[in-house]
Amino acid sequence: MTRIIAIANQKGGVGKTTTTINLAASLAATRRRVLLVDLDAQGNATMGCGVDKYRLLYSVRDVLLEAVTPQAVIIHPEGLGFGVMPANADMTEAEIKLREMPAGDFALKLALESVAHDYDYILIDCPPALSKLTVNAFVAADGVLIPMQCEYYALEGLTALVDTIKKIQRVINPRLEIEGLLRTMFDPRNNLSNDVSAQLLQHFGDKVYRTLVPRNVRLAEAPSHGLPAITYDPSSAGAKAYLALAGELLRRHDGGQMSLGSE
Repeated sequence: MTRIIAIANQKGGVGKTTTTINLAASLAATRRRVLLVDLDAQGNATMGCGVDKYRLLYSVRDVLLEAVTPQAVIIHPEGLGFGVMPANADMTEAEIKLREMPAGDFALKLALESVAHDYDYILIDCPPALSKLTVNAFVAADGVLIPMQCEYYALEGLTALVDTIKKIQRVINPRLEIEGLLRTMFDPRNNLSNDVSAQLLQHFGDKVYRTLVPRNVRLAEAPSHGLPAITYDPSSAGAKAYLALAGELLRRHDGGQMSLGSE
């Protein structure tokens, strides 16, 4: 059964795209079939997977506007082990045109239905805003994974995001749930980080992943090489954290066993 997960936070700079890329790579390393969908006009997830956003023949925009099939857009970057539906600045046009379409909120859901059977996990990198594209992701998804820094304004922004998820769940997509909250760029020496982390655990309990993603130079460097951290430097703390996250996610869903490497 395919699990579709939107990775979302309307606040930028919280490790959303880093999480999408590295979770996709970590799940692929466990022999899961994975598709990464880039919904952000910045195309950072696309570039971070080694795909040149400036040379795309088609992008997710063309799929959403029903110009081409998803199969025509999916790319399989060499050596990564997962598929990518890439994005670039054309997504801005999709955002506008979806507002004019009668079933504009369902465009991504309908598009993914034709390819979902080919994958175990579909991860959607959402824009850093509660936009029409983000709503499309929430309508298509089974769950929302929320990466967040443990900082002063984090909880305030989280409230608005959770309210949006509940509204989509109530009105359009009853199966939508909070997949989990991931603490990113975590520094245990910082008292504020520890305080906010404690508040998250108090409010959300076991929805908060045990995995903590630390501030890590290798995680920051990897996208400039078009690689996930697990490929760029498998021994780095960042790569190990996302492998641990993949393990948590698999255990939550089906008690899945981690199985790394080739057959």
